[in-house]
Amino acid sequence: MAPVAQLLAMDRTTLTAAMKPMERRGLIEVLVDHADRRSRLLVLTNAGRETLARAVPLWRATHQKVEAELIDPDTLRRELIALA
Repeated sequence: MAPVAQLLAMDRTTLTAAMKPMERRGLIEVLVDHADRRSRLLVLTNAGRETLARAVPLWRATHQKVEAELIDPDTLRRELIALA
């Protein structure tokens, strides 16, 4: 779970809370990592993969609309990365 939290810039506790509804809906499974029993692995279920496949085009279209409104999206991206 730590790599996902890092990717999303979230605290692991916050990520765990955010994942609970997804787990209840059957979109993900949270499994014990057999290599390190203290760690958890997030696995997309078939329903999760289907939902993701429907969501990605919407996400891309939304980002294209937002980016079209920006004067210089590449500079903004670089500056946000520098702030991180």
